[in-house]
Amino acid sequence: MVPKFKGREVPFLGVLACEPWKTLEKVGMRNFQFESKLRLNRPRDEVFKFFSDAQNLEEITPPWLQFQVVSKLPVLMHPDAEIEYRLKIHRVPIVWRSRITVWDPPYRFVDEQVRGPYRMWIHEHRFMEDSGGTLCEDTVKYVPLGGAIINSLFVKRDIKKIFAYRSDRLQKILSDPRQAMFTGRRDNIAKF
Repeated sequence: MVPKFKGREVPFLGVLACEPWKTLEKVGMRNFQFESKLRLNRPRDEVFKFFSDAQNLEEITPPWLQFQVVSKLPVLMHPDAEIEYRLKIHRVPIVWRSRITVWDPPYRFVDEQVRGPYRMWIHEHRFMEDSGGTLCEDTVKYVPLGGAIINSLFVKRDIKKIFAYRSDRLQKILSDPRQAMFTGRRDNIAKF
């Protein structure tokens, strides 16, 4: 059965529920992807627990975003849990609401923007055991308002800066004082 919108058949609407970035491509919107890897010298369970606490988002988000969790804390994480934030992007106040769409402790979770500054924002967090520590991998699929031009002028650079700050803060917060956090590998570098 083909889904209908306002009485017309819209074949791509069925795809939206499972892979929204493919739907946006079909209607001519270009999506972008950001990937980041970070190795932390802490056990996976401990790292996942840190990420599971929504209040910790304030600790790892750059101060220039003036980020605040406005949802009642603590947020019980599970599929369909929603978290609301306030922040400023280039001094513009934003309300952002995310929904947890995948919750698979201690391996991964996915949050998707329900309300916010993007047409689409899907952030997958993965946690893998790695030589006594944890390899954290992030994949963000997003479509900015304003498309490719706004992405190249602002968004791409902003995301890189935010994730660089986040990596530095995570290393400081979760560092083991007996071991150096820098592994000498290039997997601590955020990349597009």
